[in-house]
Amino acid sequence: MDLSVVTVTWNSASLIAAQIKSVALGCKNISYEEIIVDNGSTDATLDIVTKNFSSVQCMPMGRNAGFATANNAAAAKARGEFLLFLNPDMRVAAGSLDTIVEWMRARSDVGLASCKLVDENGALNTDARPRRLPGLFDQLALILKIPHLFPGVLNRYLFKNFNPEREQEVDSIRGSFMIMRREVYQNLGWAFDPRYFIWFEDVDLCREVKRLGYRVMHTPVISCVDYVGQSFKQRTTLWKQREFTKSMLTYFKKWEPWYKWIWIALLRPVGLALAWVNDLLL
Repeated sequence: MDLSVVTVTWNSASLIAAQIKSVALGCKNISYEEIIVDNGSTDATLDIVTKNFSSVQCMPMGRNAGFATANNAAAAKARGEFLLFLNPDMRVAAGSLDTIVEWMRARSDVGLASCKLVDENGALNTDARPRRLPGLFDQLALILKIPHLFPGVLNRYLFKNFNPEREQEVDSIRGSFMIMRREVYQNLGWAFDPRYFIWFEDVDLCREVKRLGYRVMHTPVISCVDYVGQSFKQRTTLWKQREFTKSMLTYFKKWEPWYKWIWIALLRPVGLALAWVNDLLL
């Protein structure tokens, strides 16, 4: 089999049918499977998949096991030469997955890649572009909400000068669309480090892929519509801040010395307090 498409859902009833249909149209000339792992949805997500898409493999987790664990459960069953991790709020163009598989086959040194992620009007989705590796200063700025007052402090981290029309090696790509070479999965033993519940598992994976000697690439050879973070809109600011900073701390403990991650540990309660106040005022 050429491609395994892995999608993790959580209350994605309004999105998942369109995504599944787009995947079928995206694979005109290659063999593929789509595996959907449901993280304990309480809406009609599971019913929509099971009643309307018999060709899709559905794996109910029965609980919200997190993004990394759910993707790993599907990856363990995947049979494809390549694995595409594709969020439920994505729409791929007709024939585009044929193209990206062919592109990957021609570049054996690429372990992980993403494409040009756009909004529904075809414009670059700036929230979904590649980013540089997290540094201590920019992450502390995020915890303390400094970008709300001085947005420019994150220009380097957010790769503000990124050219989406140029094929290029990048520090990290977004977890919403990631195509992985099977030997990368086999070498790592997992698709995403299971220590992460949500957030930072994608940048962590990019660092792991580079550690193995592969390249992480952005290519405009295809584009994909990314509606960005639709599931997150159902969560409170406090919940998002708690999970985001927890994963941030996990990432820095794994990759950085103690004298960097200790600052995140110390200032994390401040960020949580600010998030709590935000929810209280809304």
